[in-house]
Amino acid sequence: MASMTASMTVPPALTVGFDLDMTLIDSRPGIRACWAELSARTGTYVDADLVVTRLGPPLEEEIGNWFPAREIPAVAALYRELYPAFAVGGSLEMPGAREAVAAVQAAGGRAIVVTAKWEPNARLHMDHLDLRPDAVIGDLWAEQKALALREHGASVYVGDHIGDVRGARAAGALSVTVPTGPIGAQELRTAGADVVLADLTEFPAWLAGHLGNAGS
Repeated sequence: MASMTASMTVPPALTVGFDLDMTLIDSRPGIRACWAELSARTGTYVDADLVVTRLGPPLEEEIGNWFPAREIPAVAALYRELYPAFAVGGSLEMPGAREAVAAVQAAGGRAIVVTAKWEPNARLHMDHLDLRPDAVIGDLWAEQKALALREHGASVYVGDHIGDVRGARAAGALSVTVPTGPIGAQELRTAGADVVLADLTEFPAWLAGHLGNAGS
């Protein structure tokens, strides 16, 4: 007869992934300033106010709306060079972001950031705001985010964009969303989000309930 200990299964450690732009940070002021500087440096008109209404997809995709395809690599390199001076200091912590990360860690879990942003600049944001996730993984968009989520064993992914829903679903993770970016709550639900919170201030209570249900 197998022993009770041998038959018990150990639950996997909690890992929660978070998107960055418009989930953990309001990067619109800084990104607006960076695009304005990029426009001035290149002499190419860019509507920076329009740009910040559609944050989420990779930088190169937005650059392609304003520059010829042959110029995209060079413009992307210039943007990333300008970013630390113009975008990091102007970006803000989203309400509830610090508490959301802390709630995961207080539960004995790992909070990781998985973002389409260039990883060195994503890390600068974390340092500037003194947010301390357990890992930061950049340069991944939509279904590509599943690579990092699976590697780190994330069972939950929190984001604000349809691309984040797609990434969570591709990873087999629970898709928790906040309509604090360019996508509304109903559109997130239609895209397949499992949970839609008003913002991250609701996340600690949701997580407590989620963990309680998982353990019952």
